[in-house]
Amino acid sequence: MTEPIAVMKRYELKYLLDGPQTAFLLDRLKGRMELDEYGRTSIASLYYDTPDYRLIRASIEKPSFKEKIRLRSYGLATDWSPVFLELKRKAEGVVYKRRVQTTAPRAARFFAGEDLGCGQISRELNYFRDFYGELRPACLIIYDREAYFEPDGGLRLTIDYNPRCRVDRLSLTHSMAGMPLRPAGNTILEIKVQDAMPLWLTRVLDEGRIRKGSFSKYGEAYARYILNAAPAGRPARFAA
Repeated sequence: MTEPIAVMKRYELKYLLDGPQTAFLLDRLKGRMELDEYGRTSIASLYYDTPDYRLIRASIEKPSFKEKIRLRSYGLATDWSPVFLELKRKAEGVVYKRRVQTTAPRAARFFAGEDLGCGQISRELNYFRDFYGELRPACLIIYDREAYFEPDGGLRLTIDYNPRCRVDRLSLTHSMAGMPLRPAGNTILEIKVQDAMPLWLTRVLDEGRIRKGSFSKYGEAYARYILNAAPAGRPARFAA
């Protein structure tokens, strides 16, 4: 596995938008922020958890510290395309991400017990896996993302369309289909800042009545399709 500089530390603020709010925001971003070179991109994140869902159960209790591990692809993966093994931690509102590039088969060997290597991030991932013991694919989260950046600043925001999930056929190489996590036309806005949010964006959010909220895609999938939506706690099945 390759280990370039892949460490991120930032604040991530989340907002749940309906269709008119999304249109309002996009109009107000004109002249201030630009869509990145990738345009709208489909992203799939395969979350790993213990058999009793220890990681997501701890996360939805909103502790001051929480952590997750996932395997992410941009578009439908193949056995040879690059994917990213990510460790995401949140402590006192600050998000820390560590990740290495790999492939789906090599990641499977990692979760079966094969160590990544001797780099710092690899050692952290090895320790995480060994600390929690058996980790297995638990939920696949998929969405279509547009990312915007401020040309002369460090501000970045993303808008996620059609967030969806699967709790079976848990592979990044199967398909990008899934069950909905939000009402049709609604989006998820994430604002990513190193320090304070700029005043102009604060005003835009206030004008659009866009209020900060709390939303975890994996947490929503767990509540809807794993915990409550199937008899005896068994995951719902996705037929497509």
